[in-house]
Amino acid sequence: MRVSAETIYQSLYVQSRGALRRDLTRCLRTGRALRRPGRHANKRRNQIPDMINITERPAQADDRAVPGHWEGDLILGKNNLSAIGTLVERTTGYTMLVHLPDGYKTEQVRDALTQKIKTIPDILRASLTWDQGAEMGAWKEVSVAADIDIYFCDPHSPWQRGTSENTNGLLRQYFPKGTDLSVHSALDLEWVATELNDRPRKRLGFAKPIEEIGPLLLR
Repeated sequence: MRVSAETIYQSLYVQSRGALRRDLTRCLRTGRALRRPGRHANKRRNQIPDMINITERPAQADDRAVPGHWEGDLILGKNNLSAIGTLVERTTGYTMLVHLPDGYKTEQVRDALTQKIKTIPDILRASLTWDQGAEMGAWKEVSVAADIDIYFCDPHSPWQRGTSENTNGLLRQYFPKGTDLSVHSALDLEWVATELNDRPRKRLGFAKPIEEIGPLLLR
């Protein structure tokens, strides 16, 4: 049996009010006391031509034993008018940020994402997993140009990209919701990524992502 993330959240929040007890709220990184249930409608669904489902992804990506499998996503700014792309390596948690100063339409994401992935050594370009966002409509072009296999999660299944979801939470400390993300330069994004990659992680035995992946980046 498997318990979904939504079930866990519902067990933590007071069922009648959808709120956490005050003492629990203080323990949250976001400090958010209220929770809105997950959306039941996904307007971006079925907009990816010939997408390959996550079930086709190599088994080695699931157990995190072999580096080179990435999760990608967008974090959105105020009124969904700006965005920053994220790439997170599943084994080490190493993070790269994709600069999207002019927007996140399909062609803009295609070009910026391809350019960023091509900076990754070949040995670390095994796969990329994304959600079914319309911005990935040109995924085949990215896959060919950057020489990486791309897979897509099921709708309403953020746990299938758990590493990315956790990283997005950390990134919101630097890029708060409701702010204009287009004001951040490429250098700003590099600085934030460096900060995250130099941050000790509990699941890595308090090693840093850059320490874990560093030798592979030099190949």
